[in-house]
Amino acid sequence: MANEAKPCPCDMGYMMEYGGVGQEVQIEHIKAYLVKPPSDSDKAVIIIQDIYGWKLPNTRYMADMLASNGYIAVCPDFYVGKEPWSPSHDWSTFQQWLEDKKPTNINKEVDAVLRFLKSQCGAQHIGAVGFCWGGVATHYLALQYPEVRAGVSVYGIIREREDRYELKSPTLFIFGEKDDVIPLDQVSVLEKNLQEKCTGVDYHVKVFPGQTHGFVHRKREDINTTDQPCIQEARTDMLNWLQKYM
Repeated sequence: MANEAKPCPCDMGYMMEYGGVGQEVQIEHIKAYLVKPPSDSDKAVIIIQDIYGWKLPNTRYMADMLASNGYIAVCPDFYVGKEPWSPSHDWSTFQQWLEDKKPTNINKEVDAVLRFLKSQCGAQHIGAVGFCWGGVATHYLALQYPEVRAGVSVYGIIREREDRYELKSPTLFIFGEKDDVIPLDQVSVLEKNLQEKCTGVDYHVKVFPGQTHGFVHRKREDINTTDQPCIQEARTDMLNWLQKYM
C-alpha cells in the first residue's frame, strides 16, 4: 500500500474502461466478483483490491485474466460495503478513511471466502494476488494462512507487525523502480529481513526498472512500447508463481 505519509496518488496508472465477464455473488456477509475458468478447476485465486475497491474495472480485468488461465477467480469486497477511496476525495483525509479498512484486519472476510471456495467451488488449492492495499493484505495472508498456498503481493509491504518476515506460504513481491510511495530503500529492508528471518518458505522480491506504482494492474498491456515488456513480464511472473506452488 501507499506510504502512510504519502498515500497512493490517483494519477499513477490508468483507469480502464472494462466491464468484466464474471458475475457478482454474495459470500456470507460480503459481496464478490466471481469468474470461473473455461473448464473445471480445483484451483482458485483470491484477488484483493486496491484502495479504489472491488468494482474497479482494472482489478476485474486481472480477475478475468486469471480465470482465462485456469483459475477460479474471486474478488471480494474487503471493505464490506464501506465506500472505497475516490480520486475526488481530499488526500488529507486518507488516514481517517483508512482507519476502519486496515488490510491486516480482514480475517473474518478471508475465512468466509475460503469456506465459499472450498464448499461451493470445489477449490483444493488456493492462492492470493493483491495490488497496493491488496498487496499489503496478501503479505498478511502469507503470514497468517498457510492454507493459502501461494501469494503475489504487488506494490505492498506490511510495516506495523513484528512478525512480517516469517512467511508461512511462498510469496512473490513485485515493485516498480520509480514507485514514489514505496521507495527502494523500503524494498531493500524487506528483502534483507526476509533473507534473515524467512526460513523454509520460498519468496522472491523483484523490482521492475522504470515502472511506477500501479503498473501491473493499472495499465493496459498496449499502453506504450516502453512499458509493455515490464507489464507482460510481471503478469507472467505472477502466473508462473501461482502455477509453481498451486
